[in-house]
Amino acid sequence: MDQIIEKAKNIAAAIGAMPLDQAVETLNAVRAILHSSSPFREEPVDLVTWVRSDTIRGNSYNPNTVAPPEMRLLRRSIEADGYTQPIVACAEGDGVVVVDGFHRHRVGKESSTVRKRVKGYLPVTAIRTERNNAKDRIASTIRHNRARGVHGVEPMRDIVVTLLREGWADEEVAKEVGMDADEVLRFKQIAGLPELFRNVEWSKAWE
Repeated sequence: MDQIIEKAKNIAAAIGAMPLDQAVETLNAVRAILHSSSPFREEPVDLVTWVRSDTIRGNSYNPNTVAPPEMRLLRRSIEADGYTQPIVACAEGDGVVVVDGFHRHRVGKESSTVRKRVKGYLPVTAIRTERNNAKDRIASTIRHNRARGVHGVEPMRDIVVTLLREGWADEEVAKEVGMDADEVLRFKQIAGLPELFRNVEWSKAWE
């Protein structure tokens, strides 16, 4: 094992000395070789490669839409936390088409901060090759969308309470979890904890 690790270090050093495009191409190739011997090679997420963003395009059938506040939150998430989920895609023609992650793909193209950081590339994992016909791709997109579910009121209340107790201001909570001021206030009211209102300046209309 030590010999393999040492060889891997040498490969990493060699890749690090290459120009960007060559380094990315070599890195993807090495990852694909490792993936072919992985005990998890049946799982698409076992192989994430970096693909030039200008070769990735959205599909024409995704029914999912993201409201502006959620889109702003997604952008904030990727800018602050980085890409924690790859874009799920399928090879088509001379590029790839998005199966899931259209809005993550948009952020990578539209946010100058993210685009600069990822150097014009995006992280991609490919759906299984036996499921890349049009029907299977559409079904996969719908499953990805519907499987996410929705946030329940109680879990979100608990998250807001935790953040406020950690010393975050209402404005910080609103920004970081994609709420407006009224939503934060409603969750504080639902929690019913007096200490959450300790620093609130009440309007004279309450007197």
